[in-house]
Amino acid sequence: MGRFLLRRLRGSLLVLLGVSAITFVLSRVIPSNPALTYVGAKATPEEVERVTHALGLDQPLPVQYLSYLRKVLTGDWGTSIATKQPVLGELGDRLPATLELVGAAMTVALVLGVTLGCIAAVRPGRLIDQAVRLLSIAGVSVPAFWLGLLLQLLVFGRLGLLPPTGRMDSDLEFTAPIHSITGLNTVDALLTGNGAALASASAHLILPALTLAAYPLGVVARMTRTSMLEALQQDYIRVGRAYGVPERTLVWRVALRNALPPTVTVLGLTAAYALTGAFFVEVVFDWPGLGQYAASGLLSLDYPAVMGVTLIGAVAYVLVNLAVDLVHARLDPRVRPA
Repeated sequence: MGRFLLRRLRGSLLVLLGVSAITFVLSRVIPSNPALTYVGAKATPEEVERVTHALGLDQPLPVQYLSYLRKVLTGDWGTSIATKQPVLGELGDRLPATLELVGAAMTVALVLGVTLGCIAAVRPGRLIDQAVRLLSIAGVSVPAFWLGLLLQLLVFGRLGLLPPTGRMDSDLEFTAPIHSITGLNTVDALLTGNGAALASASAHLILPALTLAAYPLGVVARMTRTSMLEALQQDYIRVGRAYGVPERTLVWRVALRNALPPTVTVLGLTAAYALTGAFFVEVVFDWPGLGQYAASGLLSLDYPAVMGVTLIGAVAYVLVNLAVDLVHARLDPRVRPA
């Protein structure tokens, strides 16, 4: 297992290096002048030239890239052109919001997706099976930004049940402020016993989490159904039924365990997708995470911010896939490395 991890880590480093190189080149070939953006439109040519030299933009592209890599490895991810603040610090401030959103969405997708997939597999061809398949197709097909707007119009505009934007009611910042421990509002409010903040943070989390969970829920439900149908037709299930083993035990403890490896693999891929899909959801729901930060960086041609978000996304993607491989090997001994 140690050699397996070492081999995967080497491959992951190559992936990160390739992603950083491609993103760096793309950010430089865009027809723009970051130095002019940094100093403002009214700056003199001398000021623009001075900032261009200070940012290293007058160096050859390979020299700029190697310099950027050295700084990243030492913890210097550059300074945002738009806010004039260190990019790494701003990423650290916004990352917990995105993790909270993605974590809630994937929890919903995993619990509901596996449950619905199993129920549909137990009753193939019946109304519940057709409803689950229809829900899966809808979840995969509907664009996240459109679903988010629709939920805002329906749940908030028509029913007035849940807040449409933000992470928490603004007045609670003064009446019941959250003492940050993990950066996750719901977790911090729960740890500190702040009931008012917990209720507000949970209410604000529901709509964006459901929106982001639509795609992975559809994929997980459909994959679970397919895997369960195959598992329920195996000989060990027939033998268990012949010996009088309860159907509930055969479905939820025997067949589900053998059907989970493909679902876990798909779950890892959808989790990586959810991290990028969160960008659209955060813009729709005004969620102050990495997605909103990336969108503002793209609009202002803030290439250090865009590079930082891209690296964070690439690292998350690599870690998720590594975790999926380990869980897959744990569930299915046949795929464990020698």
